Amino acid sequence: MASAELQGKYQKLAQEYSKLRAQNQVLKKGVVDEQANSAALKEQLKMKDQSLRKLQQEMDSLTFRNLQLAKRVELLQDELALSEPRGKKNKKSGDSSSQLSQEQKSVFDEDLQKKIEENERLHIQFFEADEQHKHVEAELRSRLATLETEAAQHQAVVDGLTRKYMETIERLQNDKAKLEVKSQALEKEAKECRLRTEDCQLQLKNLHEDLSGRLEESLSIINEKVPFNDTKYSQYNALNVPLHDRRHQLKMRDIAGQALAFVQDLVKALLNFHTYTEQRIQIFPVDSAIDTISPLNQKFSQYLHENASYVRPLEEGMLHLFESITEDTVTVLETTVKLKTFSEHLTSYIRFLRKILPYQLKSLEEECESSLCTSALRARNLELSQDMKKMTAVFEKLQTYVSLLALPSTEPDGLLRTNYSSVLTNVGAALHGFHDVMKDISKHYSQKATIEHELPTATQKLITTNDCILSSVVALTNGAGKIASFFSNNVDFFIASLSYGPKAASGFISPLSAECMLQYKKKAAAYMKALRKPLSESVPYEEALANRRVLLSSTESREGLAQQVQQSLEKISKLEQEKEHWMLEAQLAKIKLEKENQRIAEKLKSTSSRQVVGLAQEDASVVNASGQEETAGAVQEPVPSTSLVPDVESREDLIKNHYMARIVELTSQLQLADSKSVHFYAECRALSKRLALAEKSKETLAEEMKVASQNISRLQDELTTTKRSYEDQLSMMSDHLCSMNETLSKQREEIDTLKMSSKGNSKKNKSR
Repeated sequence: MASAELQGKYQKLAQEYSKLRAQNQVLKKGVVDEQANSAALKEQLKMKDQSLRKLQQEMDSLTFRNLQLAKRVELLQDELALSEPRGKKNKKSGDSSSQLSQEQKSVFDEDLQKKIEENERLHIQFFEADEQHKHVEAELRSRLATLETEAAQHQAVVDGLTRKYMETIERLQNDKAKLEVKSQALEKEAKECRLRTEDCQLQLKNLHEDLSGRLEESLSIINEKVPFNDTKYSQYNALNVPLHDRRHQLKMRDIAGQALAFVQDLVKALLNFHTYTEQRIQIFPVDSAIDTISPLNQKFSQYLHENASYVRPLEEGMLHLFESITEDTVTVLETTVKLKTFSEHLTSYIRFLRKILPYQLKSLEEECESSLCTSALRARNLELSQDMKKMTAVFEKLQTYVSLLALPSTEPDGLLRTNYSSVLTNVGAALHGFHDVMKDISKHYSQKATIEHELPTATQKLITTNDCILSSVVALTNGAGKIASFFSNNVDFFIASLSYGPKAASGFISPLSAECMLQYKKKAAAYMKALRKPLSESVPYEEALANRRVLLSSTESREGLAQQVQQSLEKISKLEQEKEHWMLEAQLAKIKLEKENQRIAEKLKSTSSRQVVGLAQEDASVVNASGQEETAGAVQEPVPSTSLVPDVESREDLIKNHYMARIVELTSQLQLADSKSVHFYAECRALSKRLALAEKSKETLAEEMKVASQNISRLQDELTTTKRSYEDQLSMMSDHLCSMNETLSKQREEIDTLKMSSKGNSKKNKSR
């Protein structure tokens, strides 16, 4: 393969080189032709210069001749001037002389006239020749300049091509050298590969022999020991417990936790979007506080008010799905039963979107028909209506795929296992489509809000509501983008985890078999746990001391906690009493409100119908009083109002709901603060107990330190005494050594004297 590629590459380079060489020949030929043309033009220019010089010489000779003739004419005029006075004096000389002078004058005049005409003709010829010469010279010079530029360009092209050819030749030579080196290296690798293949063939042969022996042995064992092979049939194999992959389960739970967080953000954004949309309908294009809104917007607002009952279950379904994925379970599509619940909640939300879509489109059309709507605002409303349709369609598409994924846990034949990966891929595409639609909605709604803010009738309430809707749409866009990217990043893991199931099988056959498998798994885990009973270990001494301190502090904290529980129970009873009191107060306020509404209705009606209205109001008050007596002590519920002034009632309901929510929030904050204070009080008491124990231990340690310091001082005294005794002994030993040295020196002196005396005696004996 490598040699064939090298040959092909070399052939391509050779063909390119031949093409460039042919182009070089053509360019060289063109350059030679242009040089020949320039040489011919130079010759023509030389000829023209020569003819110009000849004409210049002729012109010079003619001018010289003209000068001579002019001088001669002047001489003749002078002679004529001299002859005229003489003629006056000699008029009488005779007619013969006058006639002769006249004839001479006429001859001179004719001759002069001819010379003048000839001179004029020569001047005209010279001027024409000069003009023609200048024109030809300019043309030749311009042509020469163009030819020189073309020649320079051709020369530059030739130089570039030659340079390119040289570079190509050098590159080809370098490539050739590299390819030769590479071919040699490939030949070496091929030799090494041949040797490796031979070794691998030998190893394969040995392995084949070994595996064949093992296979025969295992087959004999299976035939002798295994009475029934349950992996042969998929129905039985689905009941086998697969290998537990703890890492897989932990990752799946982590992914489910991330998905739950994203769904919670999305649910919060959807709630804000629907709620602020309802608030916007109440103030634009008609403010409900000033005038009544249209019946269509009233119905739309009523439907939007129910959004929490459809959106909240999505979070609850995802939470149940997350709680069903634990470390001990086997998470596949056949075992995720809670996915069906989430799919049902999503289906109910899709029904809600379908229900509000026509009202939303009609509401946008009503805004377009309003007198405040401009052409730009109308265009934005049309774009938003299209975006809302796309949003509903994307949710329907997503719900279809989620319901398909929920089928294996309820209906095993509803979705084939081979289609799991395609369904998951389509879910990712639907999520990306949802993100794109939300980006369009965010873009168009921001443009719409900008246009509405520029309107002269735009109120601060409308601007604030638009900002809130825009922030919720931005939160929806961000949440959709996070979910889409999250699913795209983990879709490979989802597809790979589909094969997680019983060994040597395609997967679980039905949800019933999956449930049985999970029960068998729990039994197996319990059996293994019963087999592995850990030995009771003794508690280390340090840990026992720490536990004792905690126990001493916890006994005190238990008493404190009991007191706190008693106090909290008393507070709860007081709060219940206050709750009943405020419920009675609210019922009384409601009765007063109804009476006030009746009084306002009586004022609005005509005088003729006052008695009939009074009777009807008395009946309604009796019915309401009986209903209140029946519902006393129960949970407070909204009572339908028969007032003729709905705006006042709705406003009062809003104020009452706001203050009730504020009271609930403040009571919850107060309870939280109380619980925190109690917790901090318990912690402080425990810390004070621990501090007292620490002080006691500090005192004991201080006493131990005193004893230890006394021991250290005693040991130091003993050390000094022993040191002094050792020094005395050393001094005595040094004195003893000095005395021994003195005795040794005396003995050496005596030995020397004895040697000297013996030598003297020997010399005396020799002399004798």
